[in-house]
Amino acid sequence: MSDTVLNHIQNAHSVGKKLFAVLIDPEKCSGDSLLNFISLINKAKPDFIFVGGSQLRHSIDEAVIVIKEHSSIPVVLFIGNAVQFSPNADAMLVLSLISGRNPDFLIGQHVECAIEIKKSGIEAIPTGYVLVGRGQRTAVETVSGTDALSDTETIVRTAIAGELLGQRLIYLEAGSGAQSPVYDGVIAAVRDNVATPLIVGGGIRSTSMIDKALVAGADLIVVGNHLENTPSDIVPFVETVRRHNAANLS
Repeated sequence: MSDTVLNHIQNAHSVGKKLFAVLIDPEKCSGDSLLNFISLINKAKPDFIFVGGSQLRHSIDEAVIVIKEHSSIPVVLFIGNAVQFSPNADAMLVLSLISGRNPDFLIGQHVECAIEIKKSGIEAIPTGYVLVGRGQRTAVETVSGTDALSDTETIVRTAIAGELLGQRLIYLEAGSGAQSPVYDGVIAAVRDNVATPLIVGGGIRSTSMIDKALVAGADLIVVGNHLENTPSDIVPFVETVRRHNAANLS
């Protein structure tokens, strides 16, 4: 790639252009369903394809290879542990779960695959990962052994701390299959206090939810769980981001 994924995100952020990524979990989308979904993705043309999952029955690497064979859209790893690493992606978010205090997800998993990542030459993007909750426990909380944050001031302080520690992106995550997305008020509060590009995902199921997140200050919207159940929605979701850009960048 002539331009890095991080540069693309930062350049878009600098001019107020919003981006969209679809998240593919190989546990829930493989074989013919993956190929069919890739066909829809190529039609919609999102900015990125994120790939990640919480289980290990299906190979992340195999999924990345299939996606790369059938699409030219940049593939970015969004993985939860070391064994899910694939050297065949274009880039990876090196997630540090800064909202929790479990050392395994702050640095432990990173140590396990650090040499493999360095040797691969993959673009590795330090990303401060912040779980935002509204009371209902999500799969991410269960797997990570941490609790989501609900207090806006604490969320803002955590995002600022991540930025001070050198995280290049801040990711506000409501959790896979969350009943509600990250509040637009929380997004706006974080946006007002950090200069780092802001990713928002989890619980997004409609174009109106996307609009609210974009207006509040999200730079990159990520949708996974909803599109697993309703893959055809990727077209109107991407078009929503494009309409926002057309209205605000003209």
